Amino acid sequence: MLLWASSFIALKLAFESYHPMVVIFGRMLVAAVCFLFLAKRLGGNQWRPGDLKYLAFMVICEPCLYFLFEAQAVRNTTASQAGMVTAMLPLLVAVGASAVLHEKVTRRTLSGFALAIVGVCILSASGSASASAPRPALGNFLEFVAMVCATGYNITLKKLTERYSPLFLTALQAFVGAVFYLPFLFLPGVGLPGEFHLVPALSILYLGVFVTLGAYGLYNYGVSRMPASQASAYVNLIPVFTVILGWAVLGEQFTLPQYGASLLVFAGVFVSQDRSARQKAGVMREQEDC
Repeated sequence: MLLWASSFIALKLAFESYHPMVVIFGRMLVAAVCFLFLAKRLGGNQWRPGDLKYLAFMVICEPCLYFLFEAQAVRNTTASQAGMVTAMLPLLVAVGASAVLHEKVTRRTLSGFALAIVGVCILSASGSASASAPRPALGNFLEFVAMVCATGYNITLKKLTERYSPLFLTALQAFVGAVFYLPFLFLPGVGLPGEFHLVPALSILYLGVFVTLGAYGLYNYGVSRMPASQASAYVNLIPVFTVILGWAVLGEQFTLPQYGASLLVFAGVFVSQDRSARQKAGVMREQEDC
């Protein structure tokens, strides 16, 4: 979540000089190149007939559609307002996982979600709008659509991690994402960048190595070891870390209400973690491995 939160800062820096489609393609390409050096570690998967549709649905949801909406959302709204919408993801995943994966959602988990969402809302409301958010209503709507795509990704990911390694699934996302976003470079108004800008270029490199490869790799591994509904609860930490990084990197002010809201988010994530459900998932995982 810390790495994912840093992506908001990196995206803002990269978008200052490069078109969003160039940035998204660049991060996917960088991650794909990195995975070429990890090719020997991508094996150990258990292919089953019918898995192709699940793999295709996963990568269509994220990174394909997700980043299309995410990029436009970041251009139109503030990071704080986007964080408010991001808080919807755990609830969407909890409902979806209950319906599709038959995961039991306890009152403790729902209570933690509610507490974390209150914290995110306060955190977002305490943030001030900026000139970089020309159409916040549109941006927030696009962020919500991105969260719907992320919900489909999370649920499908949990199903696939039963037979496929998290590293393989992350590599698949990177390669498919690079191929998917390549044609966007030839659209009018996009094209390849004509000038080199150091900070935006380093931001793209950071997004590819530490976010697309690192954050997704760690999250995919985490989902393979715990219920999807509980893993998604950590998404509520993103706006907290974003505010902290915005203060540390961009010099944004960290207000007293934001301190209190951050504590609410951390408390909500802690409460939402049903240890009995996690232990049960671990036992089931060990039985499957045996």
